[in-house]
Amino acid sequence: MRPFSFVRLLCVLSSAVVLPVTVPAVWATPVQTPTPATPEQNTRYQNGKLLLDQGSYPLAMKELEPLTPPAARFERAPEAAYLYAVAATRLKKWAEAEQMLNLLRTEYPTSALVPEALYLQGQVSFEQGEPDNALRSLQQLPAGKLAAEREAMETNYLSRLNDRALFQTLLQRYPQNATLGRVYADKLLGGWYTPADKATLTRLVEQFKLDPTRYAPRQVGAAKKNSYNVAVLLPFEFTDAAQARRTQFVTDLYAGMRLAQDSLQREGRPVQVFAYDTGSDTLQLKRVLALPELASMDLIIGPIYKSGSKILARYAQQKQIITVNPLSQDGALVENNAWHYLYEPSSTTQGQQAARFALGTFTNRTAAILYDNTSDDAAFAQAYKEAYEAQGGKVKLMRRAVGTSTDSVFAQGFVGFDLKSVGHLVVASTGRRAGPYTFKRLQAQKVTLPIITYAAWLDNPSVSLNQLDARDVYMLYPHYLDPGAMGVRRFRQLYTQQYNLPPSVFADMGFEMLYYFAQRLHDYGPAFQQQLSDSGPVSGALFQGIGYPGGAHSNQYVPIVKLERMTVEVQNPVGQQ
Repeated sequence: MRPFSFVRLLCVLSSAVVLPVTVPAVWATPVQTPTPATPEQNTRYQNGKLLLDQGSYPLAMKELEPLTPPAARFERAPEAAYLYAVAATRLKKWAEAEQMLNLLRTEYPTSALVPEALYLQGQVSFEQGEPDNALRSLQQLPAGKLAAEREAMETNYLSRLNDRALFQTLLQRYPQNATLGRVYADKLLGGWYTPADKATLTRLVEQFKLDPTRYAPRQVGAAKKNSYNVAVLLPFEFTDAAQARRTQFVTDLYAGMRLAQDSLQREGRPVQVFAYDTGSDTLQLKRVLALPELASMDLIIGPIYKSGSKILARYAQQKQIITVNPLSQDGALVENNAWHYLYEPSSTTQGQQAARFALGTFTNRTAAILYDNTSDDAAFAQAYKEAYEAQGGKVKLMRRAVGTSTDSVFAQGFVGFDLKSVGHLVVASTGRRAGPYTFKRLQAQKVTLPIITYAAWLDNPSVSLNQLDARDVYMLYPHYLDPGAMGVRRFRQLYTQQYNLPPSVFADMGFEMLYYFAQRLHDYGPAFQQQLSDSGPVSGALFQGIGYPGGAHSNQYVPIVKLERMTVEVQNPVGQQ
C-alpha cells in the first residue's frame, strides 16, 4: 500500500481558525484482515477525499460512509471514517461525527489515526456542551501528541464557559490540566474573585508557574473610591486643518465624553478624564502605554485602529484594567480577554439578535440570506444562519453575491432562486443598489416578504420612505435615538450651548459610553465584569439600550426598527427582546 500523503482537514474551531496537521503516513491493520480494495471502493474513497477538499461535505459523507464498517474489509477504512467525521464537523453535525469517531476508536483501536480521533472528539464534545467528556478525550492523547493544538482548543472553548461551579468540578477531576487551571485563574481575575479565592489563586499560580505579577489581583475586590481615573486614548492628531477635518469624528467622540464628565460631576459621581494622543500608528500608542501613570487608571477607552486595539488588549489583560473599544464591531478583538469590551454590538452579535427577533416575529421559519462582500457582512450572515437554525429555523439560501454599484452585479444573488419558497429575506448590505434592486425583484416575482436589513436603507436616496413604509422592512439600527426622549433633548440642548453646533452621532456615543461605564465604576469598583455579566441590557441615557449579559464582551442590545406611518418605531424595546 502506498503511503497516505495529504494534508489533514482538521476540525474548524468556532473562531474559524483551521489548524492544519499532516496525517500519519502509515496505517495499522484493521481488526478484520482487509482484502484488496475493489475499483468501486477506490473510486468512492478518492471521490470522498476530493469532495471534502471542495467543501461538498454532505456528498463526501455519502461516499465515505460505506467504506467505514469492518464488514466492508476496506484497507483504508480508518482513513475513510476519520474523513467522514471531519466532513460532519464542518457541517456541525456533531452526533454523526461522534458516532463515526467512536467506530474508528472501537473497531480500529491500533490505527495511527486514534490520536487524531481523540482530538476531534474533544471539539465535538465541547460543541455539544460536554466539557467533561472533551477533557477526558483530550487527556487520552499520547504525551506530546498535538500538544499545541490541544492547548489552543481547550483555551478557546473553556474561555467561553461562565459556570463557576462547573469550572470547580472540572478542576477537581482534572487537577493537572494546566490550560484549565490558567483559564480558571483568568476567570477569577475577570470578575469571579472574592477574598475566599486567595488560596486557590495562589495555588494555581504556583502549580502551573503562572506570572505572579499578572495574576496578582491588584484591583479585584478593591474598595470603591469617591472618584475614578479614566484614560482616553484616541488619534487626535491636531497637526493641521486638513488632518483635523479628517479626525473630526474623534473630536466629537471626546466632546461627548467631556459632557458626560460634567453630568457625572453634577450627580456626585466624579471621574477624572485624561486624554492621550495615540496618533495613527502603533509606535505612538506604545509610547503612551509606557507611561507609568497609565497603569494607575481605573478604565481605558480607545483606541480607534485595529492594530492598536490588539496591543491595548494585551496591556489591559496584563495590567487588569477594563478597556473599552469605542467604535469597532469586530468581536474577535475581545475574545478570551476578561478585561476588553466593545462599546458597539459586534457584527456577530447583530446577526444573532436579528435571528432571535425573526424567530419570535415571523411564523414561517424559512429564510434566504444575501450578504455583501465585506468581513462584517459575512460575519453577520454566518451568525444569523447559525443562530436561526440552532433554534429550529431553516436557511434555504445563503449567498455572497451582493454588489454595491450596478444591478447586474447585485442580481447574482437572486439567480435561480424562487423567493416564494421562503418566509423572509435577509439582505446584509449597505450598498446603494441593494434596496432598490431587492424591491424590484420582489415586485417581479409578485412576492411580499418581510425583509431584515440595515438602517442605512433609511438614508439611501434611492429608496423612498414610502417604499419602506409600504413593506415589512425591519432594520438593525444600533445608533437609533428617539428625538422625543427627555434625555436626548436635554443632551442636545447642553451640547449646542457648550459647542455652538448640534451633536453628531459620535458625540452621542462618546457621552453614552463614558456615562454608562463610569456608572459601573461607581456602583461596583474597577473590576465589574461579573456584575455586567449578571445583569441584562438596560435603557441608555441617550440610546435605546446597552448591556453585556452572560459574559458577553460586545453590547448585546441591538434596536430593530420599522417605519410605520412614516415614523420610526422600535420593535424590540429593552426588556422585550
